[in-house]
Amino acid sequence: MSNFTDRLASHVRAESGRTPETSSEMEFWSGMSRVVVDHLADDWEATTRAYAATRQQHYFSAEFLMGRALLNNLLNLGLVDEAEKAVESHGKNLADVLEAEHDAALGNGGLGRLAACFLDSCATQDLPATGYGILYRYGLFKQSFEDGFQDEHPDPWMEEGYPFVVRREDEARIVRFDDLTVRAVPHDMPITGYGTKNVNTLRLWNSEPMREFDYDAFNSQRFTDAIVERERVHDLCRVLYPNDSTYEGKVLRVRQQYFFVSASLQAMVDSYIAEHGEDMSKFAEYNCIQLNDTHPVLAIPELMRILLDERGMSWEDAWAITSKAFAYTNHTVLAEALETWEFSIFERLFRRVLEIIQEIDRRFRLDLDERGIDHATIDYMAPISHGLIHMAWIACYTAYSINGVAALHTEIIKRETLGEWHDIWPEKFNNKTNGVTPRRWLNQCNPRLAALLTRLTGDDEWVSDLDTLAELEKFADDEDVLREVMAIKRGNKEDFAEWIEARQGISISPDAIFDSQIKRLHEYKRQLLNALYILDLYYRIKENPEWDVVPRVAIFGAKAAPGYVRAKAIIKFINSIAELVNNDAEIGDKLKVVFVENYNVSPAEHIIPATDISEQISTAGKEASGTGNMKFMMNGALTLGTLDGANVEIVEAVGDDNAYIFGAKEEELPELRKNYDPRAAYESVPGLKRALDSLVDGTFSDGGSGMFHDLHHSLLHSPGYEPADVYYVLGDFTDYRETRDRMAEDYRDELAWARMCFLNIIRSGRFSSDRTIRDYADEVWKIQPTPVK
Repeated sequence: MSNFTDRLASHVRAESGRTPETSSEMEFWSGMSRVVVDHLADDWEATTRAYAATRQQHYFSAEFLMGRALLNNLLNLGLVDEAEKAVESHGKNLADVLEAEHDAALGNGGLGRLAACFLDSCATQDLPATGYGILYRYGLFKQSFEDGFQDEHPDPWMEEGYPFVVRREDEARIVRFDDLTVRAVPHDMPITGYGTKNVNTLRLWNSEPMREFDYDAFNSQRFTDAIVERERVHDLCRVLYPNDSTYEGKVLRVRQQYFFVSASLQAMVDSYIAEHGEDMSKFAEYNCIQLNDTHPVLAIPELMRILLDERGMSWEDAWAITSKAFAYTNHTVLAEALETWEFSIFERLFRRVLEIIQEIDRRFRLDLDERGIDHATIDYMAPISHGLIHMAWIACYTAYSINGVAALHTEIIKRETLGEWHDIWPEKFNNKTNGVTPRRWLNQCNPRLAALLTRLTGDDEWVSDLDTLAELEKFADDEDVLREVMAIKRGNKEDFAEWIEARQGISISPDAIFDSQIKRLHEYKRQLLNALYILDLYYRIKENPEWDVVPRVAIFGAKAAPGYVRAKAIIKFINSIAELVNNDAEIGDKLKVVFVENYNVSPAEHIIPATDISEQISTAGKEASGTGNMKFMMNGALTLGTLDGANVEIVEAVGDDNAYIFGAKEEELPELRKNYDPRAAYESVPGLKRALDSLVDGTFSDGGSGMFHDLHHSLLHSPGYEPADVYYVLGDFTDYRETRDRMAEDYRDELAWARMCFLNIIRSGRFSSDRTIRDYADEVWKIQPTPVK
């Protein structure tokens, strides 16, 4: 691309109407992004054509947490050096231009980031796969802290344009509800692979009204009436996961789900017909659909509707196709967390889809009755029961594959969560341990470490084959290499300290252990356990000012769902602790608490390379997998956690000596719970009562909300519908404190610590999403690499 500089100047001028030298960083970012789209356009079109003729995989997900796109694409396409020179020729700095980009606010947590990693790995391995989701205008929400409380604001990430999303007006589809008809307009995002010409697609649907507004009403000065319909339609794509604590919130969620799966299936069917003709009998031979959790399960009755009503097929023929087309990924061990919707919502939105679900339910009940299953079990497993429609049950009955996302998680769903299904259809079940892309989560976010690995291996093959890092085991006792590993970590910590001070005004020392817990805020993830430890440590330091304590920085990043009051209370509690600790002159740099505001992909790219300790402390048996644990491991942070989710496999990979494991195991908890009294721990564990009582003794204020009293009460008293301390926070506290204290002492031995870090890095190969995707492609999707010539 020898004329990169000329093309950049041309695109920047078109964006800004000014010379490149006087244009802003944002205008430069936009212009450069258009150069990249221009560069890959031919390969993108060729890839789409090549995939249409072969068996394809379609990844349906309510969220894709993509992060920033420009640097990722420049790295994948090998254009970083050219881009840097082109920007500098106009007196700009590439780092400043890259920083101008907004994160694409299309996801929330691990589920959405997993989907993004999967798309990256499919493209890198030339696999014919397309992602489908919703083009959210405001995404989840933009988080800020007001007096320590979480505040939610719209996140208008596309307001200044987003060149990596290309509107395809000519491929719009019509989605019909009983009370609303909507145009679904696709906006395609190119997904580049590393070192390949293939460019895959993430298709995001935007809802648009059939007519912009009621012209007659407007001319009659009924201005609000003129736009009512338009706003109802735009509501479909306004935010990710609208608050569903009300009935209308639930209705909107179901509308969103049907909207994107209906549009996606229509596009898939049209593409199949264009390529293979009107005979739909081979649809499942050329198409498989992965349901990422239960959010897209409405695709099952919708495909049946299309085959029955629009293609004129019999029920038996349509079902034969549908039951061979869908695979389902389960992301939870909690049966009560599986998605259900009120029957009346479906009556209101789409009677025909409801009729099809009722027929699936009728046939399911007959099927199980013929198998001799007792009626109580049938009623529990039926798609419709007790006035609710069970989305996971529809998926389990229809799908040819059901997978968990870590070895432990899969065993739990086979035994408990989906035990009844496994008893009848064991052949459907399989495990696909999650992974993360080493392109973004090592090569891009940690260039110092990436350069070392490339030098030690002799080339950059590891970027697309992380298993090759295992060859570096011979350097595990090389003092020069280990000192370089620590120097790299030190540089990353200095960068993070500079970044967080500029962003939030918090001053921290890179000499301290950086101890991070960054993930969605949920009680089972036990940010509260972490907070209680920090408060206890603070009191211990205050009691013993002569203690030669190893300095720590506790780093948090988390958003709480807007309707999740207790999660919001934990955020307020952590921020209250931070205010106490960070403003205590006697403590100084011995202990600091940093809560990173508005945590998403870009802050994670700063936090993860700088982290020494990765907090993965969920109650054993509650976390399906986790992917943050893998990103930290890849970057040389040591896992401090329970034997939960993928932590089990991380410890298998690195060995017990290279991780810090504590707490009750999943198989031990049932017995431990039988006589568990959290008040006994509260009274007997030194320091615990003092830390816990700070919630209610006036040490901290919750602004009169009662939030802190509720937190305190939830740990010590049962409300009736669940036991006290349901996530075993107090039960695991002593072991957690001892383990975390021991970890801090170990940090004093720099070379021994560096060796543990290095072993974590080079043994992270199995946690690349490339491996996960190969497993899916070979064992579930049955698709082959289709490289563009």
